[in-house]
Formats: sequence, structure tokens, C-alpha cells
Amino acid sequence: MPLPRRVSDLAPFELLLSVARLGSLGAAAREHGISQPAASSRIRQLERRLGLGLLERSPRGSRLTPEGALVADWARTATDAAAVLEAGIGSLARAERARLPVAASLTVAEYLLPHWLARFRAVARDTAVSLTTGNSDDVARAVRSGTARLGFVEGPEDPAGLVSLTVARDTLTVIVPPGHPWVRYGADGVPARELAATALIARESGSGTRQHLDRALHRHTGAGPVPPLLELSSTTAIKTAVGEGVGPAVLSSLATAREAAAGAVVPLPVRGLDLTRRLRAVHRPDRPPGDAARTLLACARPVPRQRAGPEGQPAPASSMPQPEC
Repeated sequence: MPLPRRVSDLAPFELLLSVARLGSLGAAAREHGISQPAASSRIRQLERRLGLGLLERSPRGSRLTPEGALVADWARTATDAAAVLEAGIGSLARAERARLPVAASLTVAEYLLPHWLARFRAVARDTAVSLTTGNSDDVARAVRSGTARLGFVEGPEDPAGLVSLTVARDTLTVIVPPGHPWVRYGADGVPARELAATALIARESGSGTRQHLDRALHRHTGAGPVPPLLELSSTTAIKTAVGEGVGPAVLSSLATAREAAAGAVVPLPVRGLDLTRRLRAVHRPDRPPGDAARTLLACARPVPRQRAGPEGQPAPASSMPQPEC
């Protein structure tokens, strides 16, 4: 559906937020590089569009009305989201002139990296980032080949031969459609053996999510899961299939939070099985992160630990301490 007419242009809301933060229409105008009359005109146009009085004007200056303060609070969420969207799109659009090529697994790319890039851009405006996505195996190959300088993966083990740094933690969760028999398990969780014996809607081979689940079930039950009911390379497609009753799936809790909150799917734990996983940044031992990569790592708020993969040699602590983001 199209954006509502009254909020389709965020620029006047940004100006209103500046007035709220700086306490002056004149100061807000200077911050936006426009004259005070122009700023006043834009706020008046916004007031007419919304049908609300947003500023109280007096010889001593301007201040937000109660309605204006409330609109500003609501607008902040939208402008922050727009900044995240712009950072993500910008990283994809600048591939040819990128100074920092990055590869990321789908979960990281969709649910974490845009926020990291928004923080990164605030402190490194002159550095362009190009982003490619794929499963964790794809990302590891891109880093090993030099196509990507820095990678973000979600597999159960450190990729062989690469230096690894934990940047976040995530939990896999079972999702089923409302009314599925497993809903009865509730907070007790689905028994691990029943999960292992059930054909699931799964990600493709090479996906970090699938690798982590397969290995966790094998450690717990002594046997891996049965062949999947359906293999899909898109997290969104999997969630849609679950919501339509095709079958259960196991996905990142980051990826399922919105659908769970809306009641489209029901999230369930797995009884007796720890599905917490580490999300890692990786780079080649012979290509330690430069300034731009270290800044991006700082924006991802990593845990200060790194090591080489099983087939690689331990690397020196090349990416810590991180610069502030």
C-alpha cells in the first residue's frame, strides 16, 4: 500500500526534531542549511498537512506544543528507520567504488547489519561499503578468495583457515502455524527426538542455520534430522510456508520475532537442547582488518576474542582493540 500522504515526506519531521533538540527554530534552520523564514514556512506547511499546531511562537522563540512533542516522538522512530534503510541500500548500490567489500549470511544481512551500517556511516561517512549476501559457506568462500575483506557468518564452527571474532549471539527457535499439534508443548518445548524425526521446511545445504540445527540434534540424539520436507533459500519464503500450514521450521529468533508478535506463527523452544549460537565476523589471517573494517567491527559491538579456524594457524590479535563507533 502507498505511504499515507501526511507522512510520505520525512524532511519536515526531521526539522521538527531539530527544533525539539536545539530548542530554537533559528538553530534548527542553521543546522539544516536553510533560512529561518524557510524553516518556519516548512513547519507551517506541516501543521496544515497534519491539522495540528506543532510550535508555539513568541518573541522569545519557539517551542513545541504538547501535540508537537508527541508527533516528534513518533517521528523519531520513522526517521531512525529511514536512516537504517538508507544505509543498507547505500551499501548495496556502491559496489563499483567500494572501499570495504563485505559479505554476510542472510540472517546477519537482514536483521543486524543494516543497524551496524547506520552506526558505521555516522562515524565513517567517507568510506563506502559494498555488501554481498549468501549462506555461511558462500561468505567463507568470498573471504578466502579475497572478494570480501570482511565476512559475517552464522555456522556452528569457525570457518576453516579464517580468523573469527564473535560479534553477536542468537537463538534458533521452532516455528509452527497456529493450531499445529506442537503448540500444546508450550514453554516445555518440542522434544528433541520428535523434532529430529520430523521433516521440516529447511534452508538449503550450506546454510549456517541448518548446519547448527543438524549438529545440535546429532549431539543430543545421536542421529541427524530426517530429510527436509522442503528446502528454500529464503527465510521469508520459509516463514510464509509455515504460516500457511505447510509444516514446521527452525529459524533464527531474530527472523521470527515480528511474525510471532503478529500471531502468524507460534515460536517454541526445543526441550533439553541449547540452540544458542555465535554470530561471527571472519577475515583472512594474512589480511588483518584495516581501519574501515575495524570501525565496522566496533559498530557491531564485538566480543574481544578471535582465533583461526580448525585448518588454519592461530593468528595474532590483529583486530583488537576496536576503534569506537
